[in-house]
Amino acid sequence: MSNGTEIRPFRLDTPEEAIADLRRRITATRWPSRELVTDRSQGVQLATVRELARYWTADYDWRAFEAKLNALPQYTTDIDGVEIHFVHVRSQHGNALPLIMTHGWPGSVVELLEVVGPLTDPTAHGGQADDAFDLVLPSLPGYGFSGEPTELGWESGRIARAWAVLMDRLGYPRYVAQGGDVGATVTDAMGRRAPEGLLGIHTTLLAAAIGLKDRLPGESEQERAAHDALDTFMTDGFAYFLEQSTRPQTIGYSLLDSPVGLAAWMLDHDTDSYDKISRAFVDGRPAGNLTRDNIVDNITLYWLTGTGASSARWYWEFGRAQGQAPPAVSVPVGFTTFPGELWAAPRSWAETVYPGLAYFNEVDAGGHFAAWEEPDLFATEVRAAFRPLRKS
Repeated sequence: MSNGTEIRPFRLDTPEEAIADLRRRITATRWPSRELVTDRSQGVQLATVRELARYWTADYDWRAFEAKLNALPQYTTDIDGVEIHFVHVRSQHGNALPLIMTHGWPGSVVELLEVVGPLTDPTAHGGQADDAFDLVLPSLPGYGFSGEPTELGWESGRIARAWAVLMDRLGYPRYVAQGGDVGATVTDAMGRRAPEGLLGIHTTLLAAAIGLKDRLPGESEQERAAHDALDTFMTDGFAYFLEQSTRPQTIGYSLLDSPVGLAAWMLDHDTDSYDKISRAFVDGRPAGNLTRDNIVDNITLYWLTGTGASSARWYWEFGRAQGQAPPAVSVPVGFTTFPGELWAAPRSWAETVYPGLAYFNEVDAGGHFAAWEEPDLFATEVRAAFRPLRKS
């Protein structure tokens, strides 16, 4: 009998009939007519989705991803009434620093798998043994192989508290945290709550910029560009955010009924990522690790776990948690700006949100899915951000 804190091994074993049903549904797709513009201003382009669907049914192998995931140690444990799935890879190097990393939407642990090697075994990836991490990659509640919350209130603060419980349960008295997208808000909440043992945080998306827009500097060329990008997101790139933060259940019916509808919804996130993903399918030229297989791995994970609606509900929770003044961050904060991010935050913006910013860097490649697209560069940034905290 479970004692409430039990950690159980997890292994993915997808029934063949679920894969056959997926292929059948893709084949039966009712297609819209082609968009009337030459860009994505009307939405995800027909040529991109048709090629994705062709690849999905003709060339894609879910079993290869299943084997890749099962090669990593995975577990589940119950926290606050929700079963949490996580990958847990311990480094072979002594004195490795424990790191919990949180994915976002429309991502999953899939977007973080490419950094497992560089972070846990840095000597095999151009780093030093002193830079090694023990890595914990949880699936957000309602995402992937984690359970769905059955009650309200699972916003980022509650997830942050659950992650502190998880790290304590794994026996880590000191650790650091990292996140992008939804994971950035969870990681930010961890920094503001500063649970015992949390040494510092690192993020790649300045999510607080949405609520602090009028207070962010706008004098330099870089600051004006960031404001323009944020304005564009709030007007032209906000469709998925608005729908999921107001009507996640409504969009959920489509996301659970049509795999092609799910794929198109997930691709329609931001222009930089979309252009790179579209290029991978239409032209066969992936950007970094945003390959066809990696992209379809992630979409298939959402489909087979049936988490289109439950993952979207985080946005509903996020929208209702706004307006509450959060405490100040009381741990060191690291921030890396990737050029293709939704809004590439300049240092002045990061310092406005995080006074006393401990680490900041601007890199020359990568976008919103930084760990996925540029895993080596991302790993280098994570190492640099947390290096001063290893002896604290």
